[in-house]
Amino acid sequence: MTEHDQTSLGNPQEIRVTHLEWSVNVDFEAMIFRATATYEIERVGAKANVLIMDTSHLMIENVSNPVDGSALQYKLVKNEKEHLGTQLSIQLPPGAKRVAIAYRTTTASSAIQWLPPSQTAGKRHPYLFTQCQAIHARSMLPCQDQPGVKMTFDARVTVPSWAVCVMSGVLVRKDELTDVSVFHWMQKVPVSSYLIAMAVGEITKKDISERCAIWAEPALVDVAADEFAQSEEFLQIAESIAGMPYVWGRYDLLCLPPSFPYGGMENPCLTFVTPTLLARDRSLADVVAHEIAHSWTGNLVTNATWDHFWLNEGWTTWFQRKIMARIHNDDRFLDFDAIGGYKTLQDTMKEMPPHYQSLVLPIGDNDPDDAYSSVAYEKGFNFLYYLEKYVGKASFESFFQAYVKAFASKTLTSNDFKDFFLDHFKGNSALARIQWDKWFYEPGMPPEVPTFDRTFSEASEKLAEEWVDVDQKSAPVPKRDIKGWTSPQITCFLDSLQARTASKPLKLSTLKAMDDQYNFSQSQNAEILFRFCEISIASEDQSMLMVIVYFITSQGRMKFVRPLYRALHESEMGKDLAVDAFLKNKDFYHPICAKMIASDLKLTVTKPSNEVVDSSSDSYWRMAVLVGAVAMGATFILSRRK
Repeated sequence: MTEHDQTSLGNPQEIRVTHLEWSVNVDFEAMIFRATATYEIERVGAKANVLIMDTSHLMIENVSNPVDGSALQYKLVKNEKEHLGTQLSIQLPPGAKRVAIAYRTTTASSAIQWLPPSQTAGKRHPYLFTQCQAIHARSMLPCQDQPGVKMTFDARVTVPSWAVCVMSGVLVRKDELTDVSVFHWMQKVPVSSYLIAMAVGEITKKDISERCAIWAEPALVDVAADEFAQSEEFLQIAESIAGMPYVWGRYDLLCLPPSFPYGGMENPCLTFVTPTLLARDRSLADVVAHEIAHSWTGNLVTNATWDHFWLNEGWTTWFQRKIMARIHNDDRFLDFDAIGGYKTLQDTMKEMPPHYQSLVLPIGDNDPDDAYSSVAYEKGFNFLYYLEKYVGKASFESFFQAYVKAFASKTLTSNDFKDFFLDHFKGNSALARIQWDKWFYEPGMPPEVPTFDRTFSEASEKLAEEWVDVDQKSAPVPKRDIKGWTSPQITCFLDSLQARTASKPLKLSTLKAMDDQYNFSQSQNAEILFRFCEISIASEDQSMLMVIVYFITSQGRMKFVRPLYRALHESEMGKDLAVDAFLKNKDFYHPICAKMIASDLKLTVTKPSNEVVDSSSDSYWRMAVLVGAVAMGATFILSRRK
């Protein structure tokens, strides 16, 4: 089904791009790309003669016909909504099948983060990486920036001789010239613009199978390779569940510097991951399973517009949990993980406005970043798991294989999914009871929730009850030894504890006793440390301020930093501190992350300097004092990672 995408200014319904030849010269000194994007086009409308593209903060130098080099007329019109950027309209001569756009990026590009050497592990050279989801690709290259438009690409990237370029494609060759290296990349499977990705820096790789390798800075590559050593196994299990081979050729991972704003990004052939996954025990590798699952659900089968983002993330969360259940050889592990996901969804509903709590999002021409949350992941998963319980596990997994096969390399809407599901199970009269509109369009928690098996969560939930009794009934401190517990068991305990103390936070004496026994404040696992920081803020535990501030300023993963900034800002002890910490460190964060934190803290961003302005805080000096104390006193694992 074709659906108009209001987050794009392009006109693929008239003229659609089908292939990109991208020539890029990376200039670290100026922090820009000097580039030419040459597109092959397809005229959907026989009489169409104007190609319309999305751009944002790009300097267009010229537009030409690559066949004869003749100049083409073009027009730039800036949209009144900043996130939509500037529309580029190009007048095409009759019969033209290609168009070349010479341009350069600017330092205002939201897709590219340029890191100084000080923000890298090696400290010797600068680094850059891109992040285009949802509609930031237009700030990296002119494109029809919407998930419903897919294209193949070839890229030729020129970088300094000390640098390595990696991309979301397959490396064709590398040319070493005087003072520069030229990397040639190819992506033969059509992809949406948000999946075009690049990183350049002092990067090396370590192979872990014939088709899988780990890329990272030299100081981290061995640690990352060990952490993600199961990638090939995940990939093989995913192929068996999907009933379809992996079509992308290579599956590599790039472990990025700590300012990367997500846990992982499913760029084809090259998943980007955060160093906060380096727990040294493979306990957080389910994020890699999630990104591998995207190779089918999201990258291959894609939501037509961002309104239907749940088709991307809900399916991928379901798929990820199926992979991990096979890894553990126990279906109950899926339910165990889903229990934690349900808690995450409950927390999200407290923060998201009602109109962004539904599966089908009414984004319109607003910024998709504002609608991004766990709703697509966890409410989407719960809907799919509800359907699985409805028709049976074997039947639903068979349906999944049929779904992937039918929509491979295509895009679809929620109604397309509904129609395909009902057609696949036609004759089943019980399906008439499914409340499709409630699931798709109503805000709030899922209307119907599967009953999860709580075998694996029972011990964690019981321990949480015991600590509540310590806090509220003066019961003795539990002596249960959790040294042998897995990371998910511990996070389940902390989630259960948060749920039980939401209206009555723990006493400081209880928190101290817990930390004395379990040492959560020094945890090497970011998921555990994050939850303990949340609990500490709720209890107004000032002794944790150094740990909390260091945690949110030494990594930029939005899953962690946004909730902690919000909680700190809403607390008595941290309102000014949250603002000061952000103002001091805003340039460390990726532009997407900085924008979202500024919104959370109700700060404004002025244009064009992109400086964040706070009109209320006069305590900036306290951040400098605190950061100095942290630098001397904080010794937990993230400092060693960075």
